[in-house]
Amino acid sequence: MERNTLSKSERLNRKLIIDRLFAGGNKSLLAYPLRVVYMPVEQGNERACMLVSVPKKRFRRAVKRNRVKRQIREAYRKNKYTLWHVLEEADISLALGFIWLDDKLYASDEVEEKVKNLLIRIAENLR
Repeated sequence: MERNTLSKSERLNRKLIIDRLFAGGNKSLLAYPLRVVYMPVEQGNERACMLVSVPKKRFRRAVKRNRVKRQIREAYRKNKYTLWHVLEEADISLALGFIWLDDKLYASDEVEEKVKNLLIRIAENLR
């Protein structure tokens, strides 16, 4: 049964993997104002681990940064199974990094549409 949760094990927190994810040479996709960087990782207990980055350069106030991070996490939580089914078929695990590129706020449904678009495109690239 598919549960729309975002558990601690689904969040990327290993520094070594994060450094490799952003070191360059990994695949990335853009759906402005979001960019996602992803790479395959060794088999973990989760199909995909994600992190969200909202630079302080874009939003000086932590309240706005936290709002954007919350919107992205919520959109991922609702739509992650579009990607997970493809990952299970291919028996792959991914590390995902969502990066915010704009310096203005968007409505939650717009952010969700961008995240959904990115997840579908990643799934298509993996097939």
